[in-house]
Amino acid sequence: MILGICSDHAGFALKETLKEMLSKRPDVEKIIDFGTHSEESCDYPDFAHPCGYALESGEVYPAIAICGSGNGIAMTLNKHQGVRAAICWNTELAELARQHNNANCLVLSARFISTETAIEVTNAFLVAEFEGGRHERRVEKIALPR
Repeated sequence: MILGICSDHAGFALKETLKEMLSKRPDVEKIIDFGTHSEESCDYPDFAHPCGYALESGEVYPAIAICGSGNGIAMTLNKHQGVRAAICWNTELAELARQHNNANCLVLSARFISTETAIEVTNAFLVAEFEGGRHERRVEKIALPR
């Protein structure tokens, strides 16, 4: 998989930790880091939008996004029609986001979960698969008609 990742300043340290862990996974071919690249104060949309465009175009799949609460970066990513970003703070939510909602972007709240939990949630998200079936018609209704 070619994985996209982005964060704001609050999520920078966790992003760097996750990149190191993800680079060791045999199923991760490449990681594209959309920024930020420091803990200097910045605006999450500046990094979420490029990641969102990459998800929509198929350049990356899936993606991980991190900010302080997870809310701002998730709201920004979910403005993109082809993105289904889910804020997850435990493994069960991460699995369900993939299985039932076909989430293609995991959002983490850097200020509210531990690094250990973030790693567990990320791994759970990456191995879970969309179940389809009754969930398919619901997911198809998420994007606005063009």
